[in-house]
Amino acid sequence: MATILMSTQGTHGDVLPFVRLGGALRQAGHEVTLFTHAPFGDRVARAGLEFVAVDTVAGYERHMADTTALIGARELSWSQLFRRHGLFEQLAWEVRQMADRHRPGDTVLVGRHTSTFSVRFAAELLGAPSAWVALSPSQLMLVGMAVHSCRTQLAPGMDAVRRELGLAPVTDWRSWFKEVDLELGLWPEWFDEAGPRTPRRVVRTGFVVPDEDPGDGLPAGAEALLAGRPVLLTGGTSRMQDRRFYEAAVEGCAGRPVMLVARHADLLPDPLPDGMTWFPRLPFRDVVPRVAALVHHGGIGTLTRALAAGVPQVMLADTVDRPDNAARLSRLGLATWLPSSSWNRDEISAAVAEAADDTGYGERSRKIIGALDPAAGLAEACARIELLLEPATGLPA
Repeated sequence: MATILMSTQGTHGDVLPFVRLGGALRQAGHEVTLFTHAPFGDRVARAGLEFVAVDTVAGYERHMADTTALIGARELSWSQLFRRHGLFEQLAWEVRQMADRHRPGDTVLVGRHTSTFSVRFAAELLGAPSAWVALSPSQLMLVGMAVHSCRTQLAPGMDAVRRELGLAPVTDWRSWFKEVDLELGLWPEWFDEAGPRTPRRVVRTGFVVPDEDPGDGLPAGAEALLAGRPVLLTGGTSRMQDRRFYEAAVEGCAGRPVMLVARHADLLPDPLPDGMTWFPRLPFRDVVPRVAALVHHGGIGTLTRALAAGVPQVMLADTVDRPDNAARLSRLGLATWLPSSSWNRDEISAAVAEAADDTGYGERSRKIIGALDPAAGLAEACARIELLLEPATGLPA
């Protein structure tokens, strides 16, 4: 039994795959600790993992709002984000917490690719093997941007943390980002081939679907709506959207039965059109297979859920990894991608109508990608992580 120390930050799409991965490692007999945001504590505990909160609930909401200002509106710089939220201090604290839980020769550190500096700093400090897990191909393509941010904005703060921990400053950030024992990509080979290829050193395991809690049942009224095979519309769980996303999507879906899922009601038009029902959350595992089409933001977890269910997709993808995700599926004929320049009522309405009437989508997608088995991707990722404790018996790349 090994000690697995995991860390991730971001939205549900960044955190829940780590909960799923940690749960599988826990079932394999390992002691697993997940360092992440306070709102996910109950979810982490129900997966049988030790939970270490890196912030508070209120602090998380402030951080996510500022991340939207950074990535979406570009109203903040990376250095401003780090200093405003005490992220340099949090980084040093997190490394010390990992050091307290470290068991020499029997510990693996696992973190979200590119952003979890704590995992890499702790690996250097402790001499423990480490793995970075990328949730989508674009995370790997953004390493150059991360290198630039470290060189031009974050280096003084990072070097101060490293001095505090007894580590030398980083002199070559580009090389530092590659000095990890294992890089996992949680997507299949066919998805990688549909766009710019990721580096050969990355082990592609297959998709990992972030299942909901077993207790997540249908809310009142949902069953009756699903009987009519509505369209499902969602922009994910974060505020990280083009400000026009919901306005355009709601207008384009007007006139048909729609189940609208959005965590932040203040992002939605008010009032909603007749026939459109808002839910703050739904158990997608149960809902997606029963809808006529899924209109969404292009998140990797959402598109995986639709592929697994054989449900046609319309992707209004903009910012971060979403355009790349959408472009890959669009090239394969597995989704309609509307970039922000096409966010108008006529184009969205036509795309949704075509998707909702596409009764042959499931069979066509199976011919292209075969049977999608997210459990296989999860098992492969776990096996690769476990092998870091036995480097002499590693699997072939």
